[in-house]
Amino acid sequence: MKKYPAVRYASLALCLSLLVGQAFAQAQPAKEYQPSEGQEGKDVVWVPTPQALVDKMLDMAKVTPKDYVIDLGSGDGRTVITAAKRGSRAHGIEYNPDMVELSKRNAKKEGVADKATFAKADLFESDFSQAQVITMFLLPSINIKLRPKILDLKPGTRIVSNSFDMEDWKADETATASGCDDWCTAYLWIVPAKVGGTWKLPQGDLNLKQTFQMLSGTLKSGKVSTPISGKVTGDQITFTAGNTRYTGRVNGNTMDGTTKGGSGPKWSASRVGS
Repeated sequence: MKKYPAVRYASLALCLSLLVGQAFAQAQPAKEYQPSEGQEGKDVVWVPTPQALVDKMLDMAKVTPKDYVIDLGSGDGRTVITAAKRGSRAHGIEYNPDMVELSKRNAKKEGVADKATFAKADLFESDFSQAQVITMFLLPSINIKLRPKILDLKPGTRIVSNSFDMEDWKADETATASGCDDWCTAYLWIVPAKVGGTWKLPQGDLNLKQTFQMLSGTLKSGKVSTPISGKVTGDQITFTAGNTRYTGRVNGNTMDGTTKGGSGPKWSASRVGS
C-alpha cells in the first residue's frame, strides 16, 4: 500500500516535465524554412540561378519599369526580386508553398514587396498572358510542353531561359554570363506575329510559310514567282524578294512598311481570307 503515493508522485513529476517541455518548445521561435539545392519539386528539382545570370537574363530581355515580368518556377524569388529592384512589376509562380512564403519574406527584406508578388500555382494552369517578359529555369521537356502556350502570347513578348532551349525553335539571342561557374547560359526568344498564309500586295500575292520566326515563300506577280526569305521579330517583319528588301510592321490582318532599308517606296498588304 505504501507504493501508491510514490507512483502518484512519479506520474505527477512526469506530467509536469512534459508540460514544461511543451511550454519551452512553444516559446522557441519557429525556424525559418531554408531550401536545399537539388530538392525535389513538382516538375523539376530546385537549383538556384546564379545572380550573374539573373542580371544577364534581365539585360537580354531589356527589362524596364514599364514591363510586367513573370518568372515560371520562381524558387526563392531572386529573379522576381531583381526585376522589382529595376522598377518593374514582377510576379513569381511557384508550386512549393514553403518557397512562396520564403520569397515573400525575401522581397520584404529587400524592400520590394510592393512590386514583387508570388503565388502558389501550377505553371500549366496559370495565365501569364499579361507579361511583357517571361523568365524561366525549367527542363527542356517542360519548355517544349509550354511552347504552344508561349507562341500564343502577344507578339513581342520576350522569353528568357536559363540553360535550356526550345529545340527547333532557335533562340533569337544566346549569351553567357561572366563571373559565373555553373548554369551560365541564357537564351532569348521574341514571340513572333503569326504571318503564315497568303497576303495581297499591289505587286502581287505574297505566300508566306512560317517556321517560328523564320519565313520562306514566294512573291507572285503575274506569271513571275520570286522566292522570298525573311524573319519576324515580334510584330516587325523583314523579307527579301529578288533585289528588293521589305521591312514593316504586322498589325493583325494587315502589314505595311517601306522597301530598301526604310527609305524606299512604301508597301502594304492584307491577309487573304481575313
